[in-house]
Amino acid sequence: MLLSLIRMIQAFRNYQRNVSELSRLSDRELADIGLDRSDIRRIAAGSYNG
Repeated sequence: MLLSLIRMIQAFRNYQRNVSELSRLSDRELADIGLDRSDIRRIAAGSYNG
């Protein structure tokens, strides 16, 4: 149970880090990789099917 809690916390930290890093990109940089701002949370969560 403690291990699953630790994994959940790690997953949330990874999500936050990914959102932060992608949010730093300009709209042009996001467009260059085929994304826009509305995709950031789905990408960070790993549920993007673009």
